[in-house]
Amino acid sequence: MTDHLFSPIRIGHLEVPNRIAIAPMCQYSADDGTASDWHLHQWMTYALSGAGMVTFEMTDVERHGRISHGCLGLYSDHNEAAAKRTLDAARRVAQPGTVFGVQLAHAGRKASCRRPWEGGGPLQAGQDPWQTVSASALPFADGWHTPHAMTEDEIHTLIGHFVSSAHRARRAGLDFIELHAAHGYLLHQFISPLSNLRTDRWGGSFENRVRLAVEVTRAIRGEVPELMLGARISVTDWVEGGLTVDEGVQVAQALEEAGAAYICCSSGGNSPHQKIPTGPGYQVHLAEAVKKAVTVPVRAVGIITEPQQAEAIIAEGRADMVALARAILADPRWPWRAAAALGHEIRTAPQFLRASDLHKRWVA
Repeated sequence: MTDHLFSPIRIGHLEVPNRIAIAPMCQYSADDGTASDWHLHQWMTYALSGAGMVTFEMTDVERHGRISHGCLGLYSDHNEAAAKRTLDAARRVAQPGTVFGVQLAHAGRKASCRRPWEGGGPLQAGQDPWQTVSASALPFADGWHTPHAMTEDEIHTLIGHFVSSAHRARRAGLDFIELHAAHGYLLHQFISPLSNLRTDRWGGSFENRVRLAVEVTRAIRGEVPELMLGARISVTDWVEGGLTVDEGVQVAQALEEAGAAYICCSSGGNSPHQKIPTGPGYQVHLAEAVKKAVTVPVRAVGIITEPQQAEAIIAEGRADMVALARAILADPRWPWRAAAALGHEIRTAPQFLRASDLHKRWVA
């Protein structure tokens, strides 16, 4: 039996029963930011999965921070009440020790878009588009909305939105918050030299570009200390002249110093010109680089689909946890299958025990 993937880990003040995390995945199924019946199904499915750490989808801190009209939010009383109701249901069926968190974000210049199955891309006239914002007035790509470059006052208001949403997350009963500073969304837009051409204290030098993410981290840690706080970052932009791995490592260090209790290491998303060499575990080396430079737990993510692959990442010390996204969408019981494959006890609800013989066939 191998026990690395299924060994417990402490993150901040939370004890997590294993090293498997469900990564946040947008569902585009909310109503003005409010969780729907789809979320009730999805969150309860995650709760039964056997993953020790569940991170709910990108959840926006204001209405105009949403990617699409269907994106989840925590900016209103209705959002908060629905999140509490849905989380309460998930907890009632969850495996013992499962911790639940939400990824707080603002889409910035990548907001005001259609849902993927509606074609994606910017909302057009007649589709209720809105003015987007960013570090600088640079559109994401040709044909995209040109964002408004945020003023000093707007930046401080934004920090307040993150804090307000963190309070809502606490009242809803969540265990932790993950700041989304990756994938070309607003915090990443400030960090990356591709999208931040400012000449004030929020742009130019690395220290200035990372300032917004650092200030948001400090503000939430100071205002809502009850919640463990982590961060997801893009370690590199995969574009010449963009964020390098060395700078990405410095982002992780800056966020750790500001109070982040873990770092989830992803990449890209801030330019249509990125050239990403995708393949199984293609981002693990980024987590490995960050892990060498920080003392908090580090999470690897990106085409991690096989139990032995996940076990090796932890056993070899390349990361402290693995986060699964599409693998969980395809197989919501992936942690059960991993336990069977690695000779570990399967954590399942008693209602499913009659299928134990079938679980064993997964590795036959």
